[in-house]
Amino acid sequence: MAETLKLEIVTPEETVYSEVVEMVTLPGIEGELGIYPHHVPLMTQIVAGELLVRKGNVETALAVGEGFAEITGTHVSILTDMAISSAEIDEAVAEEARRKAEARLEEKLSVEESAAVHASLAHSLAKLKVKRRHRN
Repeated sequence: MAETLKLEIVTPEETVYSEVVEMVTLPGIEGELGIYPHHVPLMTQIVAGELLVRKGNVETALAVGEGFAEITGTHVSILTDMAISSAEIDEAVAEEARRKAEARLEEKLSVEESAAVHASLAHSLAKLKVKRRHRN
């Protein structure tokens, strides 16, 4: 049997994923980070993008938002503001959200509004990237 890690992905609303897996690739602030069992302990920031999970011969893709990952040799815990599997992403809805966010960026916005629109745009782009790479 292959060595494994326990992966938990938690958003403010729910635990999105809680499984024993063989590998995780996450979008770190300095680039993609591949996590295998016995990885050196690490705490890192993640950015909106694609998170890949390998379990057996199956690879699952999720779109994730900003957050943090805590990594030990046996466990990966991810706290993020968004996590959605490629199968659950509606490409048309994500594309419309992207268009709306880009249009809002053309307006004069407060600092808070600008941050919210940038986060919305990052979420939409992450969803589109994952859905387009992993069409069901």
